[in-house]
Amino acid sequence: MKILVTGGAGFIGSHVVDAYIAQGHTVTVIDNLATGYREFLNPKARFYQIDIADRAAVREVFARERFDLVNHHAAQVDVRVSVADPLKDAHTNILGLLTVLEACREFSVKKFIFISSGGVIYGEPQQLPVPEDAPKKPISPYGVAKLASEYYLFSAKQTWGLEYIALRYANVYGPRQTPKSEATVVSTFARALARHEPVTIFGDGRQTRDFIFVSDVVAANLLATERIEEINRASAYSIDDLAFNIGTGQETSVNELFERFERALSRKCEARYAPPRPGELQRNALDITKAQKLLGFVPKIALEEGLRVTMDWVRTTTPS
Repeated sequence: MKILVTGGAGFIGSHVVDAYIAQGHTVTVIDNLATGYREFLNPKARFYQIDIADRAAVREVFARERFDLVNHHAAQVDVRVSVADPLKDAHTNILGLLTVLEACREFSVKKFIFISSGGVIYGEPQQLPVPEDAPKKPISPYGVAKLASEYYLFSAKQTWGLEYIALRYANVYGPRQTPKSEATVVSTFARALARHEPVTIFGDGRQTRDFIFVSDVVAANLLATERIEEINRASAYSIDDLAFNIGTGQETSVNELFERFERALSRKCEARYAPPRPGELQRNALDITKAQKLLGFVPKIALEEGLRVTMDWVRTTTPS
């Protein structure tokens, strides 16, 4: 297939590009390099440095390349930025999506994989692990944009026949995750500990997350690509019918994450506690039963193994 990966120079998108190319697909990348890196680009991919909200530039790429499928990873991913500047967030996460969807419709691209969020769209969950049909209560503009995007995709399916799958990621971590691309607790801890510096834990450290290694997320993208036609044959009555949680289903507290780092490093490390950050979710873990059943998705990388690989990358690699 001829596949477009938006955000293909970023943390997760670049890994997805590598996997597609390894499978023999022809891959094009659109990325404005605001948070991506040229070093992460696969040399076998065709690259266009443009903004996904640039209608003329996006249309020109679609007209030239004639894609079979779009994998949409490009996003403004910082929740804090979305709160401080909702218009900036919407420029990329809503207008950018609509620009790409408009090009898909004009050039008859009927397959679309969208990267959503299994953390921010649900808000503070009423049950754990959180199933896809749980109430949606996003509190940040970033979460609102992700949820709105799923509704835009659902509308496109109903009005012009788009086949799509939304992957609602848990907290992804692994190599190529940088402060520029996505400063999560794992990447922040890894960088501090690589320098033998203390880590900062906000609040009491009992808040939990569902941490999933990047290679497992890549596997979910490949499964979605293989099964998108099959999934879309069934009638869809809501956005949840075409959405899949991608995580481990396991809660890990920030305190436990710190202890896992200590075990991975085989040494004692120092943690300092700071006041909690306002609006931070207290608990999260995703129910992945549906992805297991319909996509065949099974996460394989245990947390301590993933942390060791992440630390090895942080120690040896510094993107410019």
